[in-house]
Amino acid sequence: MTKEDLVQLPGGAAVAFQEYGDANGVPVVFCHGWPSSCTMARLTDEPARGLGVRIISPDRPGISGSSLQRDRKLGDWPHVIEGVLDHLGIGEFRMLAISGGAPYAYATATAMPNRVRAIAIVCGAIPMAELEDAKGLLPLYRWMLALHRSRPQLLRRLFCMARPILALRPPVRLRPLLLKMLMLRPCDAESLRDSAAFEAIFESQRRAWRGSAEGVMADAQIYAQPWGFCLEDVHVPVRLWHGTQDRAFSVRLAEEVAKRLPNCNARFIDNAGHYSLPIRYMRDILKDLISS
Repeated sequence: MTKEDLVQLPGGAAVAFQEYGDANGVPVVFCHGWPSSCTMARLTDEPARGLGVRIISPDRPGISGSSLQRDRKLGDWPHVIEGVLDHLGIGEFRMLAISGGAPYAYATATAMPNRVRAIAIVCGAIPMAELEDAKGLLPLYRWMLALHRSRPQLLRRLFCMARPILALRPPVRLRPLLLKMLMLRPCDAESLRDSAAFEAIFESQRRAWRGSAEGVMADAQIYAQPWGFCLEDVHVPVRLWHGTQDRAFSVRLAEEVAKRLPNCNARFIDNAGHYSLPIRYMRDILKDLISS
């Protein structure tokens, strides 16, 4: 099942979302990465149908079909999720977050502990504003954090300049060259040679950029700011999955996060990276999540 819909929230803001998996299954809210959009949840569709899981995947404010919300904070997100789920008539639910979706899952679990049964964090972003040593981050992330703190207007101009390029769809014949240029881990490059996985990852990114550079920028700023709560405040069950070959967020950073979460079952997967882990292990991730 793939269903696209739009919810009007109080105040007039619109939230676009798509559904995947089993329409009558266990509800799971999908939190996409960055830069990305709700169609990243295509990765879940086949295993979700097989397991009886209903995936609800919203675009965050300013991404693709969702209204831009200026000066938003991470703490605003649970109200968005509440509006979407109330519209769908869903009470309790679980959450699956990939990469940059992690803070949004943690925030929702902290704000709505009576409705969130469990969350799965896959290759999750860490609280970057708390970092004293950023060596465990992807070099691009370190560079963006430095510009955000020292020259934010330059960073904004660079985002606007990058948009026309990053919104393009490269020809299929150039995909091997693109993967080589990204200097991926071998495990990630191999997983992304699968055309369906490549489309789920990169089409969701292009969709975000096609919406607006402003929306992608607003989403990026969230990661550089304090979350407004501590990891120690997340008391719902957390299923944390992280690859030992992850370049975006080193396994050392993920181990530190796992130690701080009060109710965490962590799995550190050998020979898995930032892309290959959700691609190769999605069925296991979902099966474990709905068993919680």
